[in-house]
Amino acid sequence: MQAFLAATRAGAAFPRRYAAAPGLHRRCFSAISTEVVGEVGTADYRLKFKDAGGKQISPWHDVPLKSGEFYNCIIEIPKNTKPKMEVATKEEHNPIAQDVKKGKLRDYHGPIFWNYGMIPQTWEDPNVVHPETKCAGDNDPVDVVEIGSASIAQGTVEPVKVLGVLAMIDDGELDWKIIAIRAADPMAAELHDISDVDAKCPGVITGIREWFRWYKTPDGKPLNAFGYEEKALDKKFAIEVIEETHHAWKKLIEGKTAKGKNWLKN
Repeated sequence: MQAFLAATRAGAAFPRRYAAAPGLHRRCFSAISTEVVGEVGTADYRLKFKDAGGKQISPWHDVPLKSGEFYNCIIEIPKNTKPKMEVATKEEHNPIAQDVKKGKLRDYHGPIFWNYGMIPQTWEDPNVVHPETKCAGDNDPVDVVEIGSASIAQGTVEPVKVLGVLAMIDDGELDWKIIAIRAADPMAAELHDISDVDAKCPGVITGIREWFRWYKTPDGKPLNAFGYEEKALDKKFAIEVIEETHHAWKKLIEGKTAKGKNWLKN
C-alpha cells in the first residue's frame, strides 16, 4: 500500500485551464454557461453557472436530475488533477469552489484517477440513519466517480450511465460513491452493470475503493471504511440510492427538512 500511495503522489499537477471554457456547454445543455471568477488556486476562485439569459443558477438545484434515460453528473474535479473542488452547498447559487479547511486550500496528496462530480437534485440527509450502515448522510449531494477514458472539464453537465455504487463511511458519515461512465464514452455500450465493470475493466472497482480508503491517511486520518462487506453494489441498488436521495432533496427544498446552513432557492 505504500507503493500505491507513492504512485498517487507522483501524479500530474492540476492544469491551469481545467474549467469548462466560458460560453455555452454542448450536448443537451446548450442553455447553460459557466463563468470563472477569481484566480485559480486561490480562495476567491469560483466557477459560476448561468442560464441562457445570463442569470446565475444553481448547479445543485437548477440542473435536472436526468437527461432522458441518463442521470446528470456535474464535474467538479477532472481526471488526473489534485485540487479538491466542490459545489459550495452553503454559498448563494452554489458555485464550484476549492474546499478550504483551517484556512488552507485543500488538495489531494495525489491525483484522482477518474472524473469526480455530483448528481444534481440529490441530498444525503444527515438527519436519517441508514438501516444497514447505521450511519447518517453527509449533508451533500450524491458523489459520482466517472470511469471513462476522457478527462472532462470542470463544470460540464455530463449525462452518465449508472453502473453501481460503493457505501463509503467517512468519519462516521455515509458517503455514497456512484460508479458511472459518461454516456458518450466509447466503452459505455459495453458496460451495463457493475459485473461488466469487473469483467471488462479489471482493477477499476478495487482502485476506486482503495483510493478512497487511503486518501486521507497522509493527513493523519484513519482509513475510510465501506458498508455491505465492502462490495460494489449493482446498478439497481445504485439507482435506488439516487432516487432516495432525490426524494430527500425534494423534502429539503420544500422546507419539510431543516436546511441547516445549506443555500436553497427562494
